[in-house]
Amino acid sequence: MHWIFYLLLLFLFLIILILCTKLTITVDIQHVEDNNHFKIKLRAWFGLIRYTIGIPLVKIDDDANLVVKQKQKVGKEKNNDSVAKGTEKVTPEESLHFMQDIREITQHIVGLHGIIRSFLKKVKVIKLEWHSQLGVGDAAHTGIITGAAWGIKGGGISLIGKYMKVKTTPYVTITPEFNQVCSRMKLECMFQFRIGQAIYAGIQFIKYWKGGRPKLKSKQFSTYTNQS
Repeated sequence: MHWIFYLLLLFLFLIILILCTKLTITVDIQHVEDNNHFKIKLRAWFGLIRYTIGIPLVKIDDDANLVVKQKQKVGKEKNNDSVAKGTEKVTPEESLHFMQDIREITQHIVGLHGIIRSFLKKVKVIKLEWHSQLGVGDAAHTGIITGAAWGIKGGGISLIGKYMKVKTTPYVTITPEFNQVCSRMKLECMFQFRIGQAIYAGIQFIKYWKGGRPKLKSKQFSTYTNQS
């Protein structure tokens, strides 16, 4: 019987070890003209556990359109004419239900925001570098774009500092290229949290969503939730 006690003790120790483990996540985004890459690196136990995720980004064609792969459904649709020509009347009662559903969903979003904000307050930002090189071939327009870029970066860093614990000095640069067309960017952000904190936030999220699931009355929202 002693081996069962030691096995349970070992199992408890492993659970506590996992919950207390610090997970370091590095987000690396690079944009150089038409070449883009987005990597997420996960590291734990002083680098003994490492995992890298590469995410392809959408590209922009020569007409400045986003090239996005679209999933198409194979097979023929039934009753195409009825779908295309069908109409539906919206009664005043249905409009009232729709407005009540909007209010219900808004209240749930506010509640979820509190859970997410509580978790983000425990996340530590230990590295933040954001470098850009911009140019449109015209000095005046480049200056305007550079000023706007500084505003966007300042707002983004302020938002990070509001929701997370920034333990480092952000290193941010913008280099204007007045005589050439240039678009380059490198963003590297490293943040850290304990796995137990993420699990606790996930449990709160699931518990809140299932226990306080919004009661929707309008046909638009009820049809969507039934399909999902």
